[in-house]
Amino acid sequence: MDNNISTQSKSQLLSESRRSFLKGLGVLAGTAGVVSVAPWLSSLTAEKQAEWDGETRRARIALIGTGSRGQYHLHNLKNIPHAEVVALCDIYEPHLKEASELFPEARLYTDYHDVLNDPDIDGVIIATPLGSHAPITLDALDAGKHVFCEKAMALTLDQCKAVYDKYLESDNVLYYCMQRMFDPKYVQGVAMIRDGLIGDVVGMRCYWFRNADWRRDCPDPEYERLINWRLYKETSGGLMTELASHQLEVCTWVAGKMPSKILGTGDLIHWTDDEREVYDTCNVIYKFSDGRTISYETLISNKFNGMEDQILGSKGTMNLATGFYYLEDDDSRSGIKQLLKSVKDDIFAVIPAAGPSWRSETADSYIPHDILSGPTYVNHGQSTVGVDHDGSEEILSAFCQACITGERAENIVEEAYCATTLCLLGNLAMETSSTIDFPEEYKIPYMKF
Repeated sequence: MDNNISTQSKSQLLSESRRSFLKGLGVLAGTAGVVSVAPWLSSLTAEKQAEWDGETRRARIALIGTGSRGQYHLHNLKNIPHAEVVALCDIYEPHLKEASELFPEARLYTDYHDVLNDPDIDGVIIATPLGSHAPITLDALDAGKHVFCEKAMALTLDQCKAVYDKYLESDNVLYYCMQRMFDPKYVQGVAMIRDGLIGDVVGMRCYWFRNADWRRDCPDPEYERLINWRLYKETSGGLMTELASHQLEVCTWVAGKMPSKILGTGDLIHWTDDEREVYDTCNVIYKFSDGRTISYETLISNKFNGMEDQILGSKGTMNLATGFYYLEDDDSRSGIKQLLKSVKDDIFAVIPAAGPSWRSETADSYIPHDILSGPTYVNHGQSTVGVDHDGSEEILSAFCQACITGERAENIVEEAYCATTLCLLGNLAMETSSTIDFPEEYKIPYMKF
């Protein structure tokens, strides 16, 4: 396979998703504001793209783990002109066969060590069960490969620290699929928060609700723990590592610091008719040293509330997941609404305290404002595989570019480390029914408390 594409094709195709991404932010590519809010986007600046436009090489990519999420990445790779899928690897033959139909020219492997020993591979994508993320990442970095790994970083705190330390020793690129970091509405929303639009951030509230048993069809009991790895503690951190990891990263990104205390409760309350070990409902509070909290809730037996990432400010609320913000005192309220509010205030200001009370304004009465000036794509959180336009293609594209340039993305590994450790500590707080102080031995210089 040719590892080059024509300069003409490059000029026509290269980086359409990245350019559309920056345009969707409503800002000029390369402005200091965007990079200061999201420094990992520095490779997408106008200056960097000017350097990149003359490049004709393609990153030679291998996918390790060809299940549903791995195949999701394969579909995105088809849209990335500077990527070439040269190898596929899985221990489960049916998934490997499905993936090979998408890229029939790719070499097939059943042992990831053989992938890492292949000199004609620049970077690997790891989309395996969580329990194998850290071991494969460590081996891949040792083998000199660039790595793009699915979240979360690792299954244990010790593994997280081992991966982080190995990254510091290595010269290779390491990305984690924390796609909200590349989602335009999140980047723009965080920039608005930093600019003071919603006032002082006084708290954060995130939740993710589904109604599904999280079980995949298994053709043979022999493969139960391979196919349904999310249900067992030897391979999964449950809802916290699979869902909360995305949302907690957003919260620490906004706060610019880490919570110092974690407490929570969780249990298996609904899906109790099988041998699963992880909780189906979790409630965790993360408390910062200044008293602010992240309130996190997730369950998979009711989907009414869907998924939201709410940043609560003294002057408004930023709902990053839905792409809207709301102001406490909104000058855009229509004239008739302002009149009615004034009348209501005048009437009920004179009602005795013991009499009937006026119900205060609720979220339904707030006026939604778009975070982005252009199209906004919303993930309602019900897909267990992935959705379009959520930043996944952009972060994967940036990784493939980095496989060619060797340029590391600033803070991606650190953000993934912070989010994963908070998830794992949340699990520990629930399992022990205790309040946990963030352990000193797992703090890294990037963290502020």
